[in-house]
Amino acid sequence: MIQYTLKCDQDHHVESWFQSAAAYDALEKAGHLSCATCGSSKITKALMAPRVRVSEETTAKVPVLSEPAGEKEQALEAFRKKVEESSDYVGDRFVKEARAMHIGDAPERSIYGEARLDQAKELIEEGVPLMPLPFRPKQKLT
Repeated sequence: MIQYTLKCDQDHHVESWFQSAAAYDALEKAGHLSCATCGSSKITKALMAPRVRVSEETTAKVPVLSEPAGEKEQALEAFRKKVEESSDYVGDRFVKEARAMHIGDAPERSIYGEARLDQAKELIEEGVPLMPLPFRPKQKLT
């Protein structure tokens, strides 16, 4: 087992154990690493001194993801929970749903989902109120 300190492009840090350095490399190469706080998949090893654990155990325990640390990460997590509890996740139907609500073809409600940058710009030009969220929806993390 080896422990690395990882950092995402949003500067969130997390310590995580891996079966081996090769196991970490394989997960990173396959794109299976993401930030527990914001969901970013842009993960790198932070400056650290890796810890290696030698164990007699034949089965490795799965490490627990760290809880949000610091006020900013806790505030971001609280915001994520608020959005998820009070809004409907519509995924890649976001543009269609937002436009339908704006023109009155669908009842208004709070939604969140995905849109490409060019699609978001079109919605803004049409007067559709929207904002980017500072996290990836949990549905996208699985």
